[in-house]
Amino acid sequence: MALHKIAVIGGDGIGPAVIEAGVSVLEALGAAEPDLSFAFTRLDWGSDHFRRTGRMMPADGLTQLQVFDAIYFGAVGDPDLPDDITLWGLRLAICQGFDQYANLRPTRLLPGLAGPLRPELGRQIDWVIVRENSEGEYSGVGGRVHQGTSLEVGMDVAVFTRAGVERVARFACDTAMARPRRQLTIVTKSNAQRHGMVFWDAVCRRVIADYPDLSVDWMLVDAMTQRMVNKPGSIDTVLATNLHADILSDLAAALGGSLGIGATANIDPSRWRPSMFEPIHGSAFDLVGKGLANPLGSFWTASLMLDHLGEPAAARRLMAAIETVTARGEVLGPDLGGQAGTEEVRNAVIDAIAGANG
Repeated sequence: MALHKIAVIGGDGIGPAVIEAGVSVLEALGAAEPDLSFAFTRLDWGSDHFRRTGRMMPADGLTQLQVFDAIYFGAVGDPDLPDDITLWGLRLAICQGFDQYANLRPTRLLPGLAGPLRPELGRQIDWVIVRENSEGEYSGVGGRVHQGTSLEVGMDVAVFTRAGVERVARFACDTAMARPRRQLTIVTKSNAQRHGMVFWDAVCRRVIADYPDLSVDWMLVDAMTQRMVNKPGSIDTVLATNLHADILSDLAAALGGSLGIGATANIDPSRWRPSMFEPIHGSAFDLVGKGLANPLGSFWTASLMLDHLGEPAAARRLMAAIETVTARGEVLGPDLGGQAGTEEVRNAVIDAIAGANG
């Protein structure tokens, strides 16, 4: 029997609610699959931990996480704390600390859902966005000087290294080659950012030369947004920088119906350290305590985690259960046009898992 040790970090806002719903779904999946089991360890890190200790996670947090097979993460962000403290103190501290340099964000219009696009366009959405996750615009290089004076300056420097660009480009090429269309779109802004992005383009060209069977095209990031809306069927796998992919993947989730269904994997392809899996919707404090947070993003995220853990059959079974629920259209959250709460959606997916066993 495969036993997977999972660190559970609910984090802030609706994070704990949707992640606990995900834990329940994974437990139901483990009960239905005879060779699958989990050991969950909950870590109460986040903004409340910061209020108690002055840190978003303990000083030895990475050491504590090292022993796990994966990290199941909810959200970070608190309206009463600066975003740079919460994000850099927890999520980015883990992503960069464990060198989870490949961020994977799939998007499909799930059965029964109606996104904002015309139906014939919405049905064409089947994308994977690969986001460089360790440097670029979120490298953390910069600073502020002369604060409080008329000469005050704030600066963030986008850092692109040959090793960083090459490895994520290779990951994106491998991801695209594993999909039926073998198609990759590389997103850039080298017409305006004439140093870092021109370098990005040059390194990507060097990498794709090793993939002669891959169909590659290039798009400026602003033009990519209109292509996602107007010609979604022309897109398959996408490679973009840390900032560009962050923005494009939120647009992708919205076109797929809601940010509430978006899933992401922060991956260390070397597997030397645990990878981290999270829904993309953020902490959404306006929904806290109402029981209305959509947990489908956390379930899709759990499916990505299962794939990474070498459990593809269980991952497919979970996605099939999610799609059964969305196709019926009877138990959907308010963000998807329904009235169901977190627990109702969770229970419906658990019932679909059990039904597949019957």
